[in-house]
Amino acid sequence: MFVEIIKDPERKSLFRIIYELFFLCCIYRELPTHYFGRYLFKKNTTNIREFLPNRFSEKIVPFFNDKKFKEVLDNKLYFDLYYRQFNIRMPEILMYNHKNVFIVGTDRYEVNSLNDFTGLLDVVFDKNPLHNSIFIKKNYASSGGSNIFKLSRNQFKEAPEIIDRIYSEIIKSEFLFQVAIKQHHKLDELNSSCLNTIRIDTFLDQEGKIEVISGFLRMSLNDLHIDNISAGGCMVGIDVQTGKLKNVGFPNIRTHGVKLLYEHPVTRVKFEDFTIPFFSQVKDLVIKSACYTPELRLIGWDVAIGESGPVLIEGNSDYGLTGNDLSEGGYLANIRFKKVMDEMKHKHKSNNR
Repeated sequence: MFVEIIKDPERKSLFRIIYELFFLCCIYRELPTHYFGRYLFKKNTTNIREFLPNRFSEKIVPFFNDKKFKEVLDNKLYFDLYYRQFNIRMPEILMYNHKNVFIVGTDRYEVNSLNDFTGLLDVVFDKNPLHNSIFIKKNYASSGGSNIFKLSRNQFKEAPEIIDRIYSEIIKSEFLFQVAIKQHHKLDELNSSCLNTIRIDTFLDQEGKIEVISGFLRMSLNDLHIDNISAGGCMVGIDVQTGKLKNVGFPNIRTHGVKLLYEHPVTRVKFEDFTIPFFSQVKDLVIKSACYTPELRLIGWDVAIGESGPVLIEGNSDYGLTGNDLSEGGYLANIRFKKVMDEMKHKHKSNNR
């Protein structure tokens, strides 16, 4: 990574980089590792104090969320059971398991071998002839794209080694088996290799008003079935007033180097020319969802755009703000996020009196 930075023609001078690192170190009293992850070494980035240092940013979301109520979002099965009662549109669950006990609808199965598992998958696909693939997600700890599998009907029939690998993971823990969402054709034009999801943050202020703070779109840059930046994907900020993408995309430095993207490298769609369909409905969906968990005031929602509108994938009550920092060009420059910070600072001052 450092070799990439040294060779980058868009970087600041080495003297300037060293000076800014020392300056931030003195200000925040921590090693400013975010300097590189947020591309602050680029010549056109002058507002380095408006970006969140890592140690400080990790404290913000937990400050506003009551940990006693986190389970409703952290547990994907509970999340589905809770939000479905409010007619929130979500992916259909076909099956779930706790180690070797599997539930399909109201039926309970015990799976004690690979053959049992294969037979059960056959039942699931047979009962759902219109669905050609399913997503399999760990009930907990599937952030960053880990513990997520996509299984197509063809793979099930023709690739027994994939079934074996999936079974060896699933039987050790708890997983959900969900219908794969068919995304809107406009998102396919941008990138069809995976389900491109939107991260939208909402904040419930002290007056009880819920506001969308920021958003960004995640996409794969290769043929992976997940869109996470850590898995080699890319994120692009969204203008939350219009639903238009901003002009620059941020890939993972470790996998794609320090060059910023202004179009998708495969489809060649320019980010600034792309508007997300149904975006006003996306905002309505997350605001409606946030009102049912008032104990969790700062939430990062993951939303997909289906053929007929937005679909709520999950809510996150304990998440990192790196993507928000990048998409907003420094999260502290976001007027709506300043309300979050002002309340946090005020409460800290009150507690220290």
